[in-house]
Amino acid sequence: MESLSTMHALIVDDFQTATFRAAEIPRPEPSANQVLVQIKASGVNPLDSKIRTGKAPHTQSVFPAVLGCDLAGVVEAVGQDVTAFKVGDRVYGLTGGVGGLQGSLAEFAAVDADLLAKTPINFSMREAAALPLVFLTAWEGLVDRANVGAGHRVLVLGGSGGVGHIAVQIAKARGAKVFATASVAKHDMVRQLGAVAIDYNSTSIEQIVQTFTDGQGFDIVYDTVGSSTLDDAFKAVRNYGHVVSNYGWGTHSLLTLSRKAATYSGVFVLLPLLTGEGRVHHGEILRQATQLAEAGQLRPVVDPRHFTLDTALSAHEAVEQGTAVSKIVIDL
Repeated sequence: MESLSTMHALIVDDFQTATFRAAEIPRPEPSANQVLVQIKASGVNPLDSKIRTGKAPHTQSVFPAVLGCDLAGVVEAVGQDVTAFKVGDRVYGLTGGVGGLQGSLAEFAAVDADLLAKTPINFSMREAAALPLVFLTAWEGLVDRANVGAGHRVLVLGGSGGVGHIAVQIAKARGAKVFATASVAKHDMVRQLGAVAIDYNSTSIEQIVQTFTDGQGFDIVYDTVGSSTLDDAFKAVRNYGHVVSNYGWGTHSLLTLSRKAATYSGVFVLLPLLTGEGRVHHGEILRQATQLAEAGQLRPVVDPRHFTLDTALSAHEAVEQGTAVSKIVIDL
């Protein structure tokens, strides 16, 4: 019989090892404003593998660590002052794996109730676990910063990736005309999500602007790639337009952007986890995700492969090698 005081988890001991160690660790108890979640699925993002391999110092990881930012599961217990959830509720959220907060590669997690929302009734646990980080990142850029809406022409650079394919769906749901760059192999997927697919390998950013905006530029450009692609975003935005990026970490000239009187916004979705500021808003955003999903306007593309705690390293390697079909999920 399993002990109710412990749980199975995967531990990363240090950056040098950069692998997982199966362990039996104390099962957490929810404190005030926390929910104990029995985890059913853990989403895998490029960020997770970067943390494991020491390539994401900005996440302020504390080792030994349980990684995994995204979770979906069932409420097992609620702490004092929690009124939004009850035992048995299906919930999801971006809840840990950074800054010393326990992640989702474990059987249970005690998490801040403000970070959670109820999962869409038409979603599996796998689909729910695939959504939090990418939806929050896309929404914070498109809605919170750029206020995307009807009549806007939106260009998503990297439209078939985790954040990109969700950004396409959010922009479309809010009435925008959406264009997205992707490899030719991903064009059918991008079109099915509601965007005009553009081959970035054979089309320059100048050609994209000329072909799809008559040279005027896009109202909103969301860069999900970074590096030179962010420079392309500056070229693609119209006068007084808005560029958003979740990879604005390099050195870039603002000349092109400034001469258009355009706006730039960076998105750093981990800030509420690391600082505590803005956690309530994360829950609010995920409730918007639930509404869109239940209305049939949102669905993450989930890789069909099934990984478990025993094969979690293979899940990370699939992300690192670029073989994932948008989002990888680990089943618990």
